[in-house]
Amino acid sequence: MTPRIPARLIFFGLIFAVCFNGTVRVGSERLFEKKYFQWIKGKRVGLITNPTGVDSRMQLTADRLAANPETSLTALFAPEHGLFGAAQAGDHVSSTRNIYSLYGENRAPTPEMLANVDVLIYDIQDVGVRFYTYLSTMFESMKAAAGKGIPFVVLDRPNPIDARQVQGAVLEAGRESFVGIYRMPIRYGMTTGELAQLMNSEAHVNCDLRVVPVKGWKRKHWLDKTNLQWILPSPNMPTLLTATIYPGSCLIEGTNLSEGRGTTRPFELFGAPWLDSQRLVEALNRIGLKGVYFRPQAFTPTFSKHKGELCQGVQIHVLDRDDFNPILATLYVLHEIIKLQPGKLEFNNAFDRLSGTGRVREAILRGESPATIEKSWEADLKVFGKTRKKYLLY
Repeated sequence: MTPRIPARLIFFGLIFAVCFNGTVRVGSERLFEKKYFQWIKGKRVGLITNPTGVDSRMQLTADRLAANPETSLTALFAPEHGLFGAAQAGDHVSSTRNIYSLYGENRAPTPEMLANVDVLIYDIQDVGVRFYTYLSTMFESMKAAAGKGIPFVVLDRPNPIDARQVQGAVLEAGRESFVGIYRMPIRYGMTTGELAQLMNSEAHVNCDLRVVPVKGWKRKHWLDKTNLQWILPSPNMPTLLTATIYPGSCLIEGTNLSEGRGTTRPFELFGAPWLDSQRLVEALNRIGLKGVYFRPQAFTPTFSKHKGELCQGVQIHVLDRDDFNPILATLYVLHEIIKLQPGKLEFNNAFDRLSGTGRVREAILRGESPATIEKSWEADLKVFGKTRKKYLLY
């Protein structure tokens, strides 16, 4: 006779399975609930979006709005990489009829673009990092909405690399740019909706901001611990692993090393024709950084830096993403290269823009230890942390 499993165990087993699968309803789904749909019912809607603007069933928010007879989708706005996410980083994107680029001649909707818009909606998946330009698009669009006096609605989404970690230098006053639009750390540990609330209040944008919150998500949940699918937010962000490493390895853009663009592993790979990758990985692995292992891996980029040249490179293997500190790891990479190959590593203007300060580069060149550099921004992180806490929704 087969033993019967107690009903109580079955019940708790089902509860565990639901929790483990992390069923999440994003803001784009909840917008159509009565509570939130009243914000757009009978209105002319403008939507800022890209291919990540989908719900858990992979339905585009733009399609759902266009098909709904109780609202009118009158304008689409696209950030960097375009409405379809195909343009490479920094490429100019042109506008067409009723589809407006916010990464071309204009970085925010103009009054003319908003002429037939009663409410402006933002629905883009971000990656939780300050220098990802979608945040800048949102910030400038909030100001445009405030200028016209129309509501700005953020359809919130999970921070894919969890929303607990706050890491990296805080952007210095006076260094604002489109890869650093507001004074916050590199990894800010907030959802898009939470950050919109912070910037709206602390930067005195004062638009009529409304956030449709996520349901069923916790701060500790990485995106792959939910029912949501990874959709490329940009051409060189192919996987969640890429986004995990990106807060640190994007700084390599500000050097004469390739950051792996033009390969199938952007930001996981870095290197240059002159790099002594074998000695470098030996030095890095001796340090014993938590959650990461470095391995020699040669590659030849098909575009971007060192295009067509064989690069002696390194692949970053994340062993434990909760312990891995991508920014500290990158500081050690740069520190060890300078020690092993003096005079080879060069910095360009992008490094200070991305790090948000000139102090990091200067400290690296002085030979300061990465641990010391990391401690130098602890006080700023504490100040940001107190501000951040006021706007957390989850």
